[in-house]
Amino acid sequence: MKQLLPGLLFAALWASASVATKFGVQSVHPLILANVRFFIAGGGMLLFAYGVQRLKNAWPTAIEFRQLAIFSLLNTTIYLGAFVLALKQVSAGIGSLSTATNPLFITLLSALWLRRVPRWNELGGLLLGLIGVGIATYPLLQNSYATVEGLLILLVGMISISAATVYYASIEWRLPNLVINGWQVFLGAFQLLPFTLLFADFDTSQYDLRFWASVFWLIVPVSVAALQLWFYLVRQDAIRASLWLFLCPIFGFAYSYLLMGEPITTYTVVGTALVIGGLWLGRKVSTK
Repeated sequence: MKQLLPGLLFAALWASASVATKFGVQSVHPLILANVRFFIAGGGMLLFAYGVQRLKNAWPTAIEFRQLAIFSLLNTTIYLGAFVLALKQVSAGIGSLSTATNPLFITLLSALWLRRVPRWNELGGLLLGLIGVGIATYPLLQNSYATVEGLLILLVGMISISAATVYYASIEWRLPNLVINGWQVFLGAFQLLPFTLLFADFDTSQYDLRFWASVFWLIVPVSVAALQLWFYLVRQDAIRASLWLFLCPIFGFAYSYLLMGEPITTYTVVGTALVIGGLWLGRKVSTK
């Protein structure tokens, strides 16, 4: 029960990023959307931590800045930068689907980096969840528009965030979650900025209500709330936390149905049941 509510809330908020991003890239170039989001979100969290909460002993040391820079490169610059670029070329549904590949990469990288052998229950839960996601998204994959380039960009992003999750779990962080989150997003903005200045199309970008609504949603519910929940889950157990990513495509289907008119089919219902079964199997192990 300790992970149930945070896990469900994380999946619901994290899944909303695909639709919000899809709306945002209709107004501006993807890299502009990402950079504006990162600067505002990261700067806001740091101002709140240091200016409002006045956290003591929360300034990173030189070693911690290096760790934050590596984490931000993997978790923000590469992953989220790739994610917004890919959603210019693939549907929101496929964007949500991509999160289902994270547990597989996290499991493999955890075994390699943290020398942690996954239990058979966890592997069974991962396999069952992947099958469920595959069934639930089959009609979407059959009918969705996507390019090879967009899918490859998504793949790079998925590998990057999985590596970031394992890297985060391998470090004994002294800093509060809010400070870690704020710095990794803010540093990620600076790391992405040169690419935005070089490759983004500023002439055709429109900073309209749709753009700012997308930025707001991506900052508050996603960058702040969802990532805080994710850090909490990862600190409990990186592999168990990854199981909640299986629910993201399911929530994504609901958002696509309500906001974009995509149908919910029998495949969705059957896939959802398998995903829940995979979550139960994967979580059953660790409580013993």
